[in-house]
Amino acid sequence: MAAGLRGWLLWALLLCSARGQLYTPIHRAGYCTFYEECGSNPELSGGLTSLSNVSCLSNTPARLVTGDHLALLQRVCPRLYNGPNTTYACCSAKQLVSLEMSMSITKALLTRCPACSDNFVSLHCQNACSPDQSLFINVTRVVPQGASEPPAVVAYEAFYQRSFAEQAYESCSRVRIPAAASLAVGSMCGVYGSALCNAQRWLNFQGDTGNGLAPLDITFHLCDPGQALRDGMQPLDAMIVPCNEAQGNGTAACSCQDCAASCPVVSLPPNLRPFFYMGLFPGWLVLLIIFCSVFVLLITVLARLRVISGRQKARSQPPPMAPSPLKKRRCSPHMVLGRFFESWGRRVASWPLTVLTVSLVGVLALASGLIFVELTMDPVELWSAPKSQARQEKEFHDQHFGPFFRTNQVFLTATNRSNYRYDSLLLGPKTFSGILSLDLLLELLDLQERLQHLQVWSPEAQRNVSLQDVCYAPLNPHNTSLSDCCVNSLLQYFQNNRTLLLLTANQTLAGQTAQVDWRDHFLYCANAPLTFKDGTALALSCMADYGAPVFPFLAIGGYQGKDYSEAEALIMTFSLNNYPADDPRLAQAKLWEEAFVQELQAFQRRMAGTFQVAFMAERSLEDEINRTTLKDLPIFAISYLVIFVYISLALGSYSRWDQVLVKSKATVGLGGVAVVLGSVVAAMGFYSYLGVPSSLVILQVVPFLVLAVGADNIFIFVLEYQRLPRMPGEGREAHIGRALGSVGPSMLLCSFSETICFLLGAVSPMPAVRTFALTSGLAVFLDFLLQITAFVALLSLDSKRQEALRPDILCCLGPQKLPPLDQSEGLLLGFFRKKYTPFLLHGFTRPVVLLLFLALFGASLYFLSHLVVGLDQELALPKDSYLLDYFLFLNRYFEVGPPVYFVTTSGYNFSSEAGMNAICSSAGCDPFSLTQKIQYATEFPDQSYLAIPASSWVDDFIDWLTPSSCCRLYTSGPHNGEFCPSTESAFRCLKYCMGFTTGPLRPTVEQFHKYLPLFLSDLPNINCPKGGMAAYSTSVNLSADGQVIASQFMAYHKPLKNSQDFTEALKAARLLATNITAELRKVPGTDPAFEVFPYTISNVFYQQYLTVLPEGIFTLALCFLPTFAVSYFLLGLDMRSGLLNLLVIIMILVDTIGLMAMWDITYNAVSLINLVAAVGMSVEFVSHITRSFAISTKPSRLERAREATISMGSAVFAGVAMTNLPGILILGLAEAQLIQIFFFRLNLLITVMGLVHGLVFLPVILSYLGPDVNPALVLEKERVQEVATAPEASCQK
Repeated sequence: MAAGLRGWLLWALLLCSARGQLYTPIHRAGYCTFYEECGSNPELSGGLTSLSNVSCLSNTPARLVTGDHLALLQRVCPRLYNGPNTTYACCSAKQLVSLEMSMSITKALLTRCPACSDNFVSLHCQNACSPDQSLFINVTRVVPQGASEPPAVVAYEAFYQRSFAEQAYESCSRVRIPAAASLAVGSMCGVYGSALCNAQRWLNFQGDTGNGLAPLDITFHLCDPGQALRDGMQPLDAMIVPCNEAQGNGTAACSCQDCAASCPVVSLPPNLRPFFYMGLFPGWLVLLIIFCSVFVLLITVLARLRVISGRQKARSQPPPMAPSPLKKRRCSPHMVLGRFFESWGRRVASWPLTVLTVSLVGVLALASGLIFVELTMDPVELWSAPKSQARQEKEFHDQHFGPFFRTNQVFLTATNRSNYRYDSLLLGPKTFSGILSLDLLLELLDLQERLQHLQVWSPEAQRNVSLQDVCYAPLNPHNTSLSDCCVNSLLQYFQNNRTLLLLTANQTLAGQTAQVDWRDHFLYCANAPLTFKDGTALALSCMADYGAPVFPFLAIGGYQGKDYSEAEALIMTFSLNNYPADDPRLAQAKLWEEAFVQELQAFQRRMAGTFQVAFMAERSLEDEINRTTLKDLPIFAISYLVIFVYISLALGSYSRWDQVLVKSKATVGLGGVAVVLGSVVAAMGFYSYLGVPSSLVILQVVPFLVLAVGADNIFIFVLEYQRLPRMPGEGREAHIGRALGSVGPSMLLCSFSETICFLLGAVSPMPAVRTFALTSGLAVFLDFLLQITAFVALLSLDSKRQEALRPDILCCLGPQKLPPLDQSEGLLLGFFRKKYTPFLLHGFTRPVVLLLFLALFGASLYFLSHLVVGLDQELALPKDSYLLDYFLFLNRYFEVGPPVYFVTTSGYNFSSEAGMNAICSSAGCDPFSLTQKIQYATEFPDQSYLAIPASSWVDDFIDWLTPSSCCRLYTSGPHNGEFCPSTESAFRCLKYCMGFTTGPLRPTVEQFHKYLPLFLSDLPNINCPKGGMAAYSTSVNLSADGQVIASQFMAYHKPLKNSQDFTEALKAARLLATNITAELRKVPGTDPAFEVFPYTISNVFYQQYLTVLPEGIFTLALCFLPTFAVSYFLLGLDMRSGLLNLLVIIMILVDTIGLMAMWDITYNAVSLINLVAAVGMSVEFVSHITRSFAISTKPSRLERAREATISMGSAVFAGVAMTNLPGILILGLAEAQLIQIFFFRLNLLITVMGLVHGLVFLPVILSYLGPDVNPALVLEKERVQEVATAPEASCQK
């Protein structure tokens, strides 16, 4: 057996040797193996382009080359030139012409790196023309041509020294294709792509006729040093120029982008500084220092004032005499305002119907402006300041390049399908995921075909709208057919053709025969998406039917590295054109997208057991937010209804069942609610008259806010009226006036503080915050005016009804026979008097309360630094939204982030040599050019957030101009001298646009302006892959005289998972763009105003997070100023009362923000709106009690704190806390997470923090540090008691 095997091997070797002797008997220096052309290869039926002729077998000495032949050799194969009389070669002039044409396609890809291009040319020149050809070439197959003609060589072996081949490959391994953002070797290595390519595989592809480009088969053998070959053969070991070295003919070295050895050492950039910095320090640290300092300062000042007051009391006891002028001044705000409101209340109560009529007319007049209301739904208009940097950048981009196209995307997974093994003939055993199964791909094809053929009726256009009407068609935008539409999916590797997907073939490779099918083609295309004909027996193209490559990250997801067969998801993307808002085509695109969503929802239901489907249309987010709003409207309605019912019931005083109908205040409560709603609609109507747009945020937040403010004032006023005993002989009108005089200043204090606070908040540049602040400020002010007019008048009528013993609501019924109405204090007041206040102000409780609140404040300051800034778009969706699955799949399966465009404005001279060199990244370009800096940034994706370098129209334009089949001119016919498309025959276009040059090619200014429009309109094809129409037709904006007024360079972010990633990516891109701008402004002739900025469609939403913290701090700080100033003035110029108000409000705000961080409530514009409202609500919780303490005449602070807590604390609890809490709790049932987090959680925090600080901390701190009793008020009280029958007595002068 062994002897037989040895004999068979010996026979095989002898046969091979005999065959070698038969075709190439001579292996000697100076001898050829073939010479001259013998026509086309008869074994091939055709290729992707016109294939070169094959050579004739010729074992003859090399020929001396002279004359034109020599000149041609010197131009095509310069490394074989040895002088005018000493140059020998094994190729004719015809062969040189054919060789030049056959290499033109590949040279077009490699020309940006001269060393690579020259090494590649030299390699094939050695094969075809070397005078020592027979030393390393051995012909293995020929085809007879005729009796008198030499046979045609159709296959040969080439023996290379391994180091020679590897150096040649290494010089080309990093050369990029800018338009495709990929490596050139990816399209020159077949199924292996750029990731698995090496020198052997690179050469094998070039010698494989299966690729549609090679005219004959070449088998490359790489020999190690010392390896002996038969018959005197020697492996080729010619000169190879490293890519980082310049050649002696003036050619520049390859750039860093194309040659790793040319790259300078780029150190790891520092991590991005947090975007919230104040000076040289982190913003959170500065805030902590500021809050701590303010807290300590306020406590110190209050304590100091307390000590000074105590010392003054200890020195002398002031006699009971008239107050000093200072005391008079302190008295005057209290008394003047009290007298004014008393007089006002008496007059209003005397003319209730007149006042109600005038109030109603005024509200209706203002509310009528709602017929002009503009409800803003566009998120950009809501959350992006019109003058913000991102907004201006978006407007510039849309003006010069049009709106970003609309994306409609589908993810499909099949988790119930298990993985399986496939033995690929090309790549060996591979694991395929379950989703990559033929039956599932056929289902996907059916779905894609249904989506492509969707038609929907357009009422405006009065016709059916189909995909080709609205789709993005980069290669045929004006006369679009269905196959021109940009649809990316795995099925595009088969041109969406069912027959091609089902195609199989037998193939033999390395002596092994096996069947190849769609899986082999898929692997080939995923590794080499720019392939026009794969290397399998299927001979299929990888290009999409619309003419562009489909990169694997656009078709599949969930794979690791280059293991494409293990992808867990299929991705299908339909790209539609986008249009301005007033363009009727936008409505047509939205109609198609609506049908797209409906079709996918039906598919999802039908295939529930087979696929997990997640999808999104461009319109989906807006639709789902609107659906959420409509779905949650009943929740808001129920919330408001609960509040209304509570107010209506809680205002009454119920002590006996038989008095319920009479003592009920349902009418007054409903009137109070009507006052709140009237103020809101009047404020909205007023701004509608002025053309200020409104939004859903106003409808959701402002009524809550005004209810909190208005209900509080209503409760305080009604409870004061109920608790204040009527004096002997006092009429109803005087009684109401006296009650309003008592609490009116407190109502004014809160309302005026809140109004100014909100109006100052309108300085925010964010439209939603600004509109909210304006509407809230006016609504609070109008609410106060209606409270002291319409509500006072309504209370007067209700008091008249109650005194007549008529039932509430049904007041037209006759009076009931009831015993005299008693004046009980009510359960809540009794609880505060008997239980709550004694416990709170107990000698042991008070220090404990101070310690607990101090600990809460400290903890909140700590968590303040952990507050997360941002708002993930998923939170704006209902829990049952189909988009939640889409965003989950997007983050899990999509392998790249969104595209980012580096946009150049006008003022840069692209046509100058310096201008081009500062932009491009090929040989001869500046090492720190625009595109090269972006390339450096992609090497550090964790810091730069960039993953894929930018495509560059400048680079591809220069490559397109390089003498090749791309830019040529007609040399005959009617178009003589005009541009000749690459699809034209080479014999009609023998002149190149640019001449040959040894150095880097750069057009003159005239050539630049002449050829750039031609480049931008040239369709890429196999003859000229550098045509710029597909990649750059919308990337360069030219003026009428041909000047570049705007251009863009597209790169890709790394996958961005949340709003923090998007914000950091925006900041990193801007830092890079700023650096690039500074460098480009140094180019001679550049306008100082020229700039480069990064544009991503999401920037307008995430811009706010770069500024929302400082803007929020500024807005909230502005709110503190009027709060203190108004408190100081209206509390009788009382510094301590104003400072205490300010202290407690600051603590409420800090504690709320700290608890936000603990409860996973992020900080954003929605949070800011609620925090501004929180300041207003805090005024309600604090100011009433502080004023009640300040005007109390009890001798000690403890007694005054007790009185204020009992009388005003109960009103605050019933009017503010209990007004908000029931409605807020109802919001917890809302579907939208946004409502649950920012309206339920955050408003609950605000209310609870305001409640505990106002009713727990404030009374305790007042008992320690509250202001002294005002002697003028003591005298005034005594005077009022003495002249009880003369309430009109004036304050002593």
